[in-house]
Amino acid sequence: MIMAMAGSAVGLGNIWRFPYMVGEHGGAAFIIVYIICCLVVSLPIFFAEATIGKATRKDTFGAMKEVSPSGRFKEMGFIAIASSFIILSFYSVVGGWSFDYLIRSCAGAFSGKSIAEAREVFAGMSSSPTESVSCMLVFLSLTAGIVAAGVDKGIGLFSKVSMPVLLVMMVVIAVVSLTLPGSGEGVTYLIKPDFSKLDGPAIAAALGQSFFSLSLGIGTILTYASYMREDESVIEAGAWTAFFDTGFALIAGFAIMPAVFAAGIEPSAGPSLVFETLPVIFSHMGYVLPVVFFLAILIAALSSSISLLEVIVAWLVEQKNLSRPKASFLVFLFAGILGAACAVVPKVFNTCDFVSSNVLMMAGALIFAIIIGWVMPREQVLTHIKSRFLYGLIRYAAPVMIVAVAVTNLL
Repeated sequence: MIMAMAGSAVGLGNIWRFPYMVGEHGGAAFIIVYIICCLVVSLPIFFAEATIGKATRKDTFGAMKEVSPSGRFKEMGFIAIASSFIILSFYSVVGGWSFDYLIRSCAGAFSGKSIAEAREVFAGMSSSPTESVSCMLVFLSLTAGIVAAGVDKGIGLFSKVSMPVLLVMMVVIAVVSLTLPGSGEGVTYLIKPDFSKLDGPAIAAALGQSFFSLSLGIGTILTYASYMREDESVIEAGAWTAFFDTGFALIAGFAIMPAVFAAGIEPSAGPSLVFETLPVIFSHMGYVLPVVFFLAILIAALSSSISLLEVIVAWLVEQKNLSRPKASFLVFLFAGILGAACAVVPKVFNTCDFVSSNVLMMAGALIFAIIIGWVMPREQVLTHIKSRFLYGLIRYAAPVMIVAVAVTNLL
């Protein structure tokens, strides 16, 4: 269960999103704020969402219906399911890019290329409807196949095997990156904070990244927690998940930033950093490293996408009485349609990203905090959370912080 939850959290948010967010917001200072946000706000929200799942033993819609007999939060179940569907659709496009780049790396496509040429490769790939959509569908079919195999034989087995493999691959990349001439500047950037670069948007970005990375507010943690045994602890699962998630993010930072500085590239290169610049940097270190890097990205992307798909499949299985394979295929079909639109029309991709990250995830996290803090009986909550201090954070601090960040991001 811990590996499955860690797999949900460890994904593109760690390897793709976290390094460029660190680069855009000043390095070590952003990392410190990010860790504080994880501990003070995001981890308590994780406990809240997991408690709802374990207490109800139902899918997201069923759980929302049970905790609110009057129906006040019933619609929130649909919002969480819609959030997972939207994120899965545009996320699969990026997952498709990772699959595409893995194939290119195996063929040695980036050997001898300049960064400008690599940018042309990415522009051509991402703007090609045939290539972008077909790779997205391959990635989505892999996701659907794992989920269709079941919680134990599909999701559980994949998580138990993929997480240790992913860790080894990222550590290898980090070790190689740290040995490059000039990599010391990247290390300094990651460990020496410059708090003058912190501002309101940077703090909001740190909290938003911690939400995105831990997969909060969209029902993934709730759904996985509904499969927990009675003797399994919500606190232990959350602590280990946060540890793995933050650890992977930091390892990714030390795998990427030293290489970026060694190559003389601006750390604030943005979302395109992984696909436009790193292939060239790693290709200069031999044939194997680019393959390992993009295989790691593909595994990380799959570990998160299966949790997104599971939210929707669990609802279809429990509420609509569909078989797991049929439910997985149905979601694959509709997510493939929206994913194709995201792959072909950048405005659709950006809209799905913005709405899910800044509206739906925040709304879901806020509702989960309100349910635990103000709706469910205190004693029932404390049987799972076992800490009045954490209960107080969920009840008072978390909602205020969520609203503040949501408003900041929307302005």
